[in-house]
Amino acid sequence: MNKIFFLLLLLVATVITTQAQTITITNNGNLAFNKSIVGISWKQVIAKYPTIDTANFKVVNAATKKEIPYQLEYLGFADVQNLLLQVSVPAKGKLVLIAVKGKPAAVTPATYGRYVPERKEDFAWENDKIAFRMYGKELEKTPKEMAYGIDVWVKRVSRLILNERYKRGDYHIDHGDGLDYYHVGFTLGAGNMMPLDNDTICYSKNYTSYKVLDNGPLRTTFQLFYDEWKVGKQTVTAVKTISLDAGSQLNKITVAYKANGSDSLPVVTGIITRKGSGVKYLNEQAGIMAYWEPQHEKDGTTGIACLLQTPIAQMNDNKGQLVAQANTSVGNIITYYAGAAWDKAGEITNADAWIKYLNSYKLRLEYPLLVVTSK
Repeated sequence: MNKIFFLLLLLVATVITTQAQTITITNNGNLAFNKSIVGISWKQVIAKYPTIDTANFKVVNAATKKEIPYQLEYLGFADVQNLLLQVSVPAKGKLVLIAVKGKPAAVTPATYGRYVPERKEDFAWENDKIAFRMYGKELEKTPKEMAYGIDVWVKRVSRLILNERYKRGDYHIDHGDGLDYYHVGFTLGAGNMMPLDNDTICYSKNYTSYKVLDNGPLRTTFQLFYDEWKVGKQTVTAVKTISLDAGSQLNKITVAYKANGSDSLPVVTGIITRKGSGVKYLNEQAGIMAYWEPQHEKDGTTGIACLLQTPIAQMNDNKGQLVAQANTSVGNIITYYAGAAWDKAGEITNADAWIKYLNSYKLRLEYPLLVVTSK
């Protein structure tokens, strides 16, 4: 009886191992990835495992059997486009995961964004580290409040706070989770991008419509659409696709311009500067432009940054803004990263730590995690 039972267990184990769907993630870089989001094309997944059930599978660490959080990414389509996994992989290390049948554990939402009609058509978004907003057309009716750039809402809690703050209506006061003390005005704020005509930044007005492509729990992605405006003698429109991952201080931003006069536009991304002894870091070769602001009274200090992977024409301090000039690719598309950190969050507490974070972020972009699926 015991022998028969043993043989049955062996048979079950063999079947499970044969049917297991493995995902090998390799880190060839010299920096560890900690709770980072890595994407796998869903076409690649179903090509290997055509019978996978999107409503009934989970991903586990092959060695520890611990479940790995994931998100199905749609990018605005009806069908799944990517499988997003939140993983930690040591430098020069490897992680082997197994996809198995079963109901996955719920993932606590760590990213979120929404249109805010009750506050003059803001679009606001956040993750477990930081929050941002962009301004809508309704704000243009109040010239004293009008602003062009990206706004930052600092936070020091991992929970999502946007709805709480809008409901309270006094988000300029710190109730223990952070606040909004960042000033944007008629500037690029915390890393917005605009076309350039000679030495003049050609600001669009605020976004006119939006589309949410994915909304957490590990990545939120949305689009903002801009009506046409003049850039020199050209007429230009833009679509900005913004994506924020759990655990990241930086947004990934892709801007697609349509211009009636060329296939490539000169553009600038920028950071407003303040009076006082802030730290400016302009590294054209690495494509990193950063600013550690002067302390803002009792509110603390904000670090802002833009990171570009395309060649930089120049970086400079221009009329109260740090600006990095580049050119869009053929088709007028450019992708860059922009974001912020707050010293009172307790993780990045000074300029040196901010610059170190940005250089590490750049290296991880250059040596991304490699994913191989097999059966």
